[in-house]
Amino acid sequence: MPAARESLLDAAYAALARRPWSAVRMVDVAAAAGVSRQTLYNEFGSKEGLARALVRREADGYLVGVERALTTHGDARERLTATAEWTASSARENALVRAMLTGCWSERLPSPTLSAVPSSSAVPAQRRADGPLPSPGDFVALVRDRAVTVLAGPHVQKSDVVDLARSCELAVRLALSCVAAPPGEGGVVDLVRGALHRQPV
Repeated sequence: MPAARESLLDAAYAALARRPWSAVRMVDVAAAAGVSRQTLYNEFGSKEGLARALVRREADGYLVGVERALTTHGDARERLTATAEWTASSARENALVRAMLTGCWSERLPSPTLSAVPSSSAVPAQRRADGPLPSPGDFVALVRDRAVTVLAGPHVQKSDVVDLARSCELAVRLALSCVAAPPGEGGVVDLVRGALHRQPV
């Protein structure tokens, strides 16, 4: 029931924008999605299951945007700059992405445990959501490794891959620093471009 699941996740995300997670009621999420409360429980099992699924969806959406940024036109520096810009803008616009990337979960947000939880769900998407959720360090590694894979051509020397990995991680960590302490004029783009200009990419 993918359409109902997405509608429920959309309704939960919209409810979270209006009130703290502790005040979000399952019955209201179901009503906003136009489905029964039983459908909601069949899909997610519990409010904790709904929270895990919502966090997983936002994490996946962030990583899809990373992939898009890494495959834009331009050289490696421009692609890493686009990735850093996407990271900073996603975190600025989405409180769940910001919490996942920084590990700073406010009391307004659901804060599911990052480790896997026992799952008896018959819904494959929920079994995945019940698996381990990425930590901030996991995100850095995921983005760095994906960037290296995309940017390192088939003829790149092993020593060059090490340098590329450092540059990729630098771009991601600079973007995360901009999430924690937003830069002034020029923003993340100027900061990352300037740092990468001095790096082998």
